[in-house]
Amino acid sequence: MTQDLIRYDILAQDALRGVIKTVLERVAAEGLPGEHHFYISFATTAPGVRISKRLLETYPEEMTIVLQHQFWELDVKEHAFSVGLSFNGIPEKLHVPFSAVKRFFDPFVQFGLEFEVGKLEAPNVTSGEEPEAVQAPAETPEPAEAKEPETSGNEDGEAGADVVSLDSFRRKK
Repeated sequence: MTQDLIRYDILAQDALRGVIKTVLERVAAEGLPGEHHFYISFATTAPGVRISKRLLETYPEEMTIVLQHQFWELDVKEHAFSVGLSFNGIPEKLHVPFSAVKRFFDPFVQFGLEFEVGKLEAPNVTSGEEPEAVQAPAETPEPAEAKEPETSGNEDGEAGADVVSLDSFRRKK
């Protein structure tokens, strides 16, 4: 069997994560266009993830955030993004490396991406303590809740979104 020394699987994941980075950069600069909004699921124990101890206890493996009406200070860097969200009325700042993202879904256009996240290490809690309070903007309405995306499904219970899975590109053994 031929060994892939180039690692096309990793290159493809990095390229698709670049799509998320570009979209978030546009939203950070211009706001959400039209009815677009995003569900972003990430591994809470992936290297570089920074969330409060409280959130890590609530979401010990994976968390899904919604970027729609109630977020602030979206800051996109080369390898990660940070965003302010409110959970049960408590404002929090999250820092998520793109390598920790497991799923990205825009229900307005039924577009989704799914990723494999490498072997996970010990959680990265913000400074090992509860983070200092983050001031939510005055215009932030009710608190955002992390929840799974609601998708339109077919009779087999499969989501109606176009999700790209990298497994479909891999050669079967």
